[in-house]
Amino acid sequence: MVRNDRAAGHLAAQTVGVELIERASALTALRQYAAEARAGTGRLVLVAGEAGVGKSTLLDVLRTELQAEPGGTSWYAGACDGQFVPRPLAPFLEVSASLGASTVPASGHREDLFAGLLTQLRDATRSGRLVVVSVEDVHWADEATLDLLRFLARRVGQDALLVIATYRDDALDPGDPLRVALGDLVTQRPTRRLDLPTLTRDAVRRLAEGAAVDADRLYRLTGGNPFLVTEVLQAGTDVPASVRDVVLARAAALDAPARAALEVAAVLGSRFDADVLTAAARVTAAELDQLVGCGIVVGDGVGGLRFRHEIARLAIEASLAGHRRRPAHGAVLAALVASGCDDDARLAHHAEAAGDAAAVLRHAVPAAERAAALGAHREAAAQYARALQHGEGLSRRERAGLLDALGHEDTFVDRWEEAAWARTEALLIWREVGDSLREGSTLSWLSSVRWRLCQGRASSDAAAAAVQVLEPLGPTPELAWAYLMQADDVPDDAARGDQLTRAADIAEQTGALDALVTARVWLAQRAAGDGRSWEPLMRSALDLATAERLEKQVATVYASAYELFEVEHRYADGQTWYDDGLAYCDERDITTYSTCLRGRRSLALLDLGDWAEAERLAEQVLTTPASPANHLTSLTTLGLLRARQGHDDAEKLLDCALDAADDLDDPPYVVLVRVARAEARWLADDLEGAAAELAAARARVLPRLPWEDATVSWWERRITGGEQPALLPADATGWDALGCGHHAALALVDAGDEESLRDALTRFEDLGAVAAAGLVRRRMRTAGLRAVPAGPRAATRDHPLGLTQRQHDVLELLAAGLTNNEIAERLYISPKTVDHHVSAVLGKLGVPNRAAATAEAERLGVLTA
Repeated sequence: MVRNDRAAGHLAAQTVGVELIERASALTALRQYAAEARAGTGRLVLVAGEAGVGKSTLLDVLRTELQAEPGGTSWYAGACDGQFVPRPLAPFLEVSASLGASTVPASGHREDLFAGLLTQLRDATRSGRLVVVSVEDVHWADEATLDLLRFLARRVGQDALLVIATYRDDALDPGDPLRVALGDLVTQRPTRRLDLPTLTRDAVRRLAEGAAVDADRLYRLTGGNPFLVTEVLQAGTDVPASVRDVVLARAAALDAPARAALEVAAVLGSRFDADVLTAAARVTAAELDQLVGCGIVVGDGVGGLRFRHEIARLAIEASLAGHRRRPAHGAVLAALVASGCDDDARLAHHAEAAGDAAAVLRHAVPAAERAAALGAHREAAAQYARALQHGEGLSRRERAGLLDALGHEDTFVDRWEEAAWARTEALLIWREVGDSLREGSTLSWLSSVRWRLCQGRASSDAAAAAVQVLEPLGPTPELAWAYLMQADDVPDDAARGDQLTRAADIAEQTGALDALVTARVWLAQRAAGDGRSWEPLMRSALDLATAERLEKQVATVYASAYELFEVEHRYADGQTWYDDGLAYCDERDITTYSTCLRGRRSLALLDLGDWAEAERLAEQVLTTPASPANHLTSLTTLGLLRARQGHDDAEKLLDCALDAADDLDDPPYVVLVRVARAEARWLADDLEGAAAELAAARARVLPRLPWEDATVSWWERRITGGEQPALLPADATGWDALGCGHHAALALVDAGDEESLRDALTRFEDLGAVAAAGLVRRRMRTAGLRAVPAGPRAATRDHPLGLTQRQHDVLELLAAGLTNNEIAERLYISPKTVDHHVSAVLGKLGVPNRAAATAEAERLGVLTA
């Protein structure tokens, strides 16, 4: 299509206009952050917006401006690629290469790698220039890249560094790793966030002035997306049926060789090397010039080429017929290998698409091993799965080894069902080939997986089988682990201690330091059960794990130590362990243990009276994809909180917690849930039900659980009679000293005199403990006391319908027509939690369904106008 001069001039004006229209405030904010960074207050800026909204254009404008400033700016760019399972740290490896050195240290360890990159960036600032690092499309980032962003966010605050990360915010699932990372990043002092909206209808009309298009129809088609608006306007025709048609029409105007090269480029990825494209597509320089001239492909500013937008690349790739797609990937694979490409993740992708199974195995396994070494466990699991899918040429031993590796990586990212499948498949093969050592090892790890899935009996059976298989083979690291996995099933406490000591001795003898750390953790837990000092053992475990850089074991120590502090009501002593442990796990995306820590913390906050934060943390855990065992404590927290607040959904939550605890069949967890249920029954004046729950808890208390024993006794004294446990405070003063206001109020209820009851009532009302406040009023009236305050007070004082803030938020969104899944995404909670909230809202409004709730809320005028 040939455009006249007027159209060409109009197009140039459009291009400049789209760059800046309705972006003045965003550009001003970025200039401010750059000025702060130049002055030595580093910033990490998160730029969010849908695909095509202009994130890259905004950075291009900023880059041009900053590099023209007198002080000078060094800009280093990297980008994530969503076309395939990414190479860990790919964007930062690009940055490192631009800095003129490699971040890969001799040790190959990620902590050294992270520190090395930070040192490079700080060195670059010594020239007095502002250093900017831009990482685009982090919605496609691997775990290690997200972890490195966390690392930088905590450390750039006093450097002349500006780190900018762009991402799409229109398709993030509640459990998406980026969403989890964002929750951590935004809490860091250097972090700033910038949201780019689409263009308004008025802006689209201004851009379309003088063009032969219907501006309102253009707005409806594009939704105000700047890239899509530009594509349609540049087509020079009326608004087409889709933007894809615009891109394909532009491609159709190319000569056949250039069009074929464009198809190969779409297979190569969003950004690519011109020489690799030339080799893969066998095009001449003139044909390559024609390709660039069509406007779909442009220079990337650092010597390579890129699609002007991913939307365009996807349109070309989607139009590529299957019989052309496979040869294109094969040509790309050959060209990349010939060029010396060492990105096994990329090569594995093209090998798979080309149908080259041998090449898949040749590249996927090293890609998985590299990803695992850098802590990119999702990417490692994906590469192991890819290798297994194309593993027809594998021996049985090789296949079993890959299955074990896949199962191991799955455990880091809370994919426990998948881990169970992989370990079970591996176990069958090890038995088939007669490898007892690998059979026993796989059984041990399968025991751990079954425990996380709350399959307690299956876990115990696997641990016992592991010991039986491995003991005849003598002392090995595998036997040390088997003894550890079985230790909790040893009924006699002395024999259990002997087995733990034996495991530690074998681990030390065979150099199995990960097992040695775990043995020390469990020996510390045993010391706590015996009433002995356990912190020195736990500290020695942490020191060893830290020195040897055993990340999973470091996380294990933090989670285990904080659990002991929480159980012993030593909240102040445990605070540093919690803070350090959570920072360690979040920075490395070790979600299994970060959810453990948050779950325990929610229980502690419930005791300490910070119920809003307890609710937030518990809901955060339940929103995070995790094992049933990791959700158990948070279900208990929410259930008990709802019971104390008098909400109808408490029973459902505590039923779910009991189902998980019974399936897990681990005494401390059974006792935890049963005691919570006993309190809920007591609050409802169901003394018989409360006594039954306590009897069930008492049946699972073991001699090695003194604090659980004391908690059960404390409630037995209240409900069925008994002695005051020596480990727990005997009065409100003692509980107040620990910071446990709710427990102190309960102790006042136990005292029973008028002054104590009135004090308890005030405390319960201040906490929002509606159910307990109601119980106290009933006791006061039964005792014949006068001037009993009417209630409830706290809830109705805050909301005319007695709704919590979260329930009111749910009501607002429910009235707006959102589904439970949409409400869950908006509030960052799980759909199951939304269901509980909706049930509570319907109950408090006294209506049967959502429509009636909306009508009643509108009638009462409680919805935001």
